[in-house]
Amino acid sequence: MQNKPSARISRRPIQKRPTYSIEAVDNALQLLQLLRDGGALRLKDAAAELGVAPSTAHRLLAMLVYRGFAVQDETRRYVPGPAMGVGPAGLSWTRLLRGLALPHMELLSGRLNETVNLMVRVGTKVRFLATVEGDNVLRVGDRQGTVLPANKTSGGKAMLADLEPPMLEKLFRSNSADTGADAIPEGEYPAFLRELDAIRSNGFAANFEGTEDGVSALGIALRNRRGQVVGALSVATPATRFRSVFDAGLVAAMRETCRQLEIEIAANPAEPD
Repeated sequence: MQNKPSARISRRPIQKRPTYSIEAVDNALQLLQLLRDGGALRLKDAAAELGVAPSTAHRLLAMLVYRGFAVQDETRRYVPGPAMGVGPAGLSWTRLLRGLALPHMELLSGRLNETVNLMVRVGTKVRFLATVEGDNVLRVGDRQGTVLPANKTSGGKAMLADLEPPMLEKLFRSNSADTGADAIPEGEYPAFLRELDAIRSNGFAANFEGTEDGVSALGIALRNRRGQVVGALSVATPATRFRSVFDAGLVAAMRETCRQLEIEIAANPAEPD
C-alpha cells in the first residue's frame, strides 16, 4: 500500500569560494543554509557555527527576520520565515518520523479505506512527508512532497492551534508575512483565531475544500514526550463522502492511531528538542 518515491541524485560540481567574498554576506548565507537544513537555530549555536560574537549573530539574524527569511518561535529559536519557502524533507528527524508513521498510516488507511497523510510545519507552510492511499476508485491521490499553506490544511491548522498568539501574529500579520505573501487579511484574522480556539477545544481540525475543490480532510497534531507538536496526520476524502466517514468514527480512529504513534515518538531518543 505504501508508495515508494523515486531516488534522485544531485551531481552539482563543487564550488570554489570567490576571492571577492564579503564576510557579512557569506555569514548571512550560511545562516540561511543552517535554517534551511536544520529547521531551527538558537542564537548561541548560530554564533558558534559562524565563529562570531553572539551580538554579531544577533544582528545578522535580525536582518533575516526583517526580510522575512526567519521568525522567532515561542522558545526564542529562529525558524524559517515566509520568504524562505519550505526546505527539503530529507532531514534525519523527518526521515525517522516518516519511518515511524508509515506502519500506523497503513493500518489507518486500511481500516478507513481512505487516504492518510503525514505532514510537518515549516513557518507558514506544511510539507507532506508521506501518503498512503485507500482502495476506493474515487479517492484522494498522493500528496507526498506537496507544500501548502498551513492555515488552509487540516493538519496545518491542527499544528497552528498549538502556537501562542504572538507567534501567530509574526507568522500571519507581520511585515515578514507580507513579504512572503502569507498574510491573513485583517478582516479575516479574527475568524481564523476563533477557528483555532475551536480546534484546541475539539482536538482536531477540518478542511472543507479549502485547498482543493471536492476534497475534505480532518487533521490531528502529533506530539513528542514533552507535549510539543512535531507533525500531524490527516485523513482526506472526497467531499461527498466525508460526512459518512466522519459519522462512522473517523475522529476516534485517528485519535487512537495518533496515540499509538506518539508512544513510539516518545520512546525514540532521536526526537527533536
